[in-house]
Amino acid sequence: MQTILFCRFSYPAEGGFQVDHDSIEARRAHLYDPARMETRFALFEHLCLPGLKAQTDPDFDLIVLVGTCLPQTYLARLQDILGSLPQARIVARDPGPHRQVCQSVLNAARRHVNQPCLQVRHDDDDALAVDFVARLRQAVADCAPLVLGNRLVGFDWNRGYTLCRSDINRFEIAETVTPYLGVAQAMAVHGGVRQSQMNFAHSRINRFMPTVTFTDQPMFLRSHHAHNDSRQKGKLAQPDFHAPTPDEIETLNRRFALTADAVERAFAPSA
Repeated sequence: MQTILFCRFSYPAEGGFQVDHDSIEARRAHLYDPARMETRFALFEHLCLPGLKAQTDPDFDLIVLVGTCLPQTYLARLQDILGSLPQARIVARDPGPHRQVCQSVLNAARRHVNQPCLQVRHDDDDALAVDFVARLRQAVADCAPLVLGNRLVGFDWNRGYTLCRSDINRFEIAETVTPYLGVAQAMAVHGGVRQSQMNFAHSRINRFMPTVTFTDQPMFLRSHHAHNDSRQKGKLAQPDFHAPTPDEIETLNRRFALTADAVERAFAPSA
């Protein structure tokens, strides 16, 4: 079954952000601000991509959506970073309604639209465990009657870690167990179904389809930084951050193909 990882890299959509802008021009200015872009590139290269490159099951497609207005210097940099990941493909689209554009790009990425596929939403500043694709395929096989009997089925891994920059330690970490967080979340889609994972708010997919949740292994890393869209409105719970223990650093290496140096580089730009 084709597995598509879908990543929006500073795509200036109409909607799709928790922070509103008065115009597409204002959204572009916000997204392409040099300080913000340095943060996103550092997190994408040093936090997000290592786990994708180390997947134990490399049979997946990574679709990276950008705007046709992405400045050429950033596009060239993105192409260079993705050059060592053969599963990756950059797709450029004009600014447009968020859900419709994402649905169109995901459906266009399906090799056989009348065959079932797996879709994974993934942000450029988060990371997946190295066995995520393999675990997803195994989960779908284990839940075969459920998948065969429903147009859409959600799969959610709710255990992971949140990371942030620290002025005292190299970085700080907190364990996270949150259902439907939107990281390490996937959807099995029947052949011929045009709805995509991006048609649904990640926190509410259980209102529209059966879902299966797994809690046994840490499957994601989520970054906290000044440019998180989800953190711009405040009033969010603050994880219990602490300096990483040796066991946690070993877990980052074993589960996410990351070293402490790589995480420090990911958070190096001023955020």
